[in-house]
Amino acid sequence: MSDFVFVKSNHSGGAPAQECVEVATNVPAVVAVRDSKDASGRTLLFGDRQWLAFRAAVIDGHIRTASLTA
Repeated sequence: MSDFVFVKSNHSGGAPAQECVEVATNVPAVVAVRDSKDASGRTLLFGDRQWLAFRAAVIDGHIRTASLTA
């Protein structure tokens, strides 16, 4: 599998202590997500459809982003 190229969200504000995720979409059919403060930590992998469903659930308020920091 190719190496992921992670991009930090434009909405992060850029402050070092601010919580943010990085997303990689450069590998076909896979979206990778990691904590921007822990680049060597765990990476979540989503298929295309699963990513769209997860993203929609967050946007619609079904998943609170604060609950993802465990």
